[in-house]
Amino acid sequence: MVLTGMIDIKEASELRRLVKDYRIEVADLFTQSLHKEDMELLAELRYLFHKRKKNGYHIIHICTEMEPVVSVGSLASYVTGLSRALQRKGNLVEVILPKYASLDIGDVQGLRETEMEFYSYFNGQLHANRVWTGVVYGIGVTFIQPLHYSSFFSRERIYGYSDDFERFTYFSRASLDYMVKSAKKPDVLHIHNWHTAIVGPLFWDVFVNQGLEATRILLTCQDFDSQCLQQPDKLALCGLDPSRLNRPDRLQDNTKTQLVNILKGGVVYSNKVVIMSSIHSKGTIVHSLSHGLEPTLAIHKDKLVVSPCGIDDSIWDPSKDKFLPENYIADNMKGKAVCKAALQKHLALSKHASTVVCIKHLWKFAIFFGLVRSFPMKKDSSMWCIFSDVSDVDLENLKAAIWVASRRNIQFVFMGASKTPKINRELQLFEEELKDENTRFINKYDEALSHLILAGSDIILCQSFHDAVLQVPLKAVRYGAAPVAITFNDKVFRNILEHDPGKTKFAHYMSTAFANLSLSQALDEIKNKPSHWNMKIMDAMSKDFSWDAECYDIHISAYASIKNL
Repeated sequence: MVLTGMIDIKEASELRRLVKDYRIEVADLFTQSLHKEDMELLAELRYLFHKRKKNGYHIIHICTEMEPVVSVGSLASYVTGLSRALQRKGNLVEVILPKYASLDIGDVQGLRETEMEFYSYFNGQLHANRVWTGVVYGIGVTFIQPLHYSSFFSRERIYGYSDDFERFTYFSRASLDYMVKSAKKPDVLHIHNWHTAIVGPLFWDVFVNQGLEATRILLTCQDFDSQCLQQPDKLALCGLDPSRLNRPDRLQDNTKTQLVNILKGGVVYSNKVVIMSSIHSKGTIVHSLSHGLEPTLAIHKDKLVVSPCGIDDSIWDPSKDKFLPENYIADNMKGKAVCKAALQKHLALSKHASTVVCIKHLWKFAIFFGLVRSFPMKKDSSMWCIFSDVSDVDLENLKAAIWVASRRNIQFVFMGASKTPKINRELQLFEEELKDENTRFINKYDEALSHLILAGSDIILCQSFHDAVLQVPLKAVRYGAAPVAITFNDKVFRNILEHDPGKTKFAHYMSTAFANLSLSQALDEIKNKPSHWNMKIMDAMSKDFSWDAECYDIHISAYASIKNL
């Protein structure tokens, strides 16, 4: 409305504050407003201006992924899951994304191009951009489309180009220019990974005095593997001063001192840094997993917090899962027996076998494998395993687990294929070698079957408990199954969980409940201590590991702490 001249900047700020503060679900407001013209919506907002209010934060994400519009890794589900949780609890959340040519716009409601262009600075000139707006799961989303640099986001892939720094630096600068132009004044500007970390120095060196004095910066790092090292003079592309920033206490890389480190700049120039990890504490990340950033993280350790991911319980919830023949809850697990029987019938497996094990394709390159047993607990047992992909080590561990389990009358189902042809050939040879009537190999993905496998399984074999993409351990406990890691460095992982202080609640729970369980131990416990096993499974199902739980609490606490600075 500001861009089209319907209202001025002052009224825009007041109305945005109204949307944030008013005692209704923000998602409901967006949904109800999609069919309305701007003038009609403006009249309603003005009418509501003096209604009852409550406190909340206005958060704007500047990011490169958001599920389901554009999803490559764990960032996409994180942005969407956290944003929806924040809005459910009375905060106003907006997301700014590049307008990729490959966007999946099917889930964007009310997508439209605004009538006016805005200009952003890059490489010594001002360049025009188009702005598109829409709503995703009740979250207002802005898509920025460069005109002169149209090729930046008209490509097949999202990442992996030689000019990724230029692409995402342009987007970061354009996002800030757009915010100033549209008079957005969020409480928190939430940036992500190295791709938008440049927003940190840009904000404090260029934009803070353009009406954003009350805004604070929070950076989320999914990990520190990718940091983006560049020649210092490239910082000038977006209007930064290389001589100011190419210093050890700012962006100069700790090891390759002739280069600047973009992610390091995000850490230095953010008020808070959230590190996403399901199993590691801050100390472990700083000293062992920082990939050269340890000196920087040590200096800024007081601004670091660790958070686990959450699970989308609108999709992954056995009490209301539309794909299950019968739903169930922790206090009534009868539906799990129904799900096992349905799974065995679907796969033409004997109902008299002890277990059913499945490996299937969950995401683009995901293989998973499960073992199913009946409820109430008897001597038979079940498991399921999901991998982002199968390496040589994973395959050998998997084969060993299958041979051990097959001697205990377990049924196995393999679904999906690896992205590595060699692994696919070895899986095919293994199938021929096994020649077991209790084994099935399925080379296609089935969404309904993926839910049925989870519901009918008792043990989930996973590569790692640190699984931000597929979230296997979270789904396991949600559906009443025990996650069991069979990774190569399993002992190291369990030792970290046991002895590393300062863990998240999720990490603490997993370490005490499941981290010391091997596959054989889990099967023995199911067989010999069924009552104890049942209690453990029901306790696991009762835990809330959704986005609204620990992940939300950590983030809202981080927002509160930096707003008080």
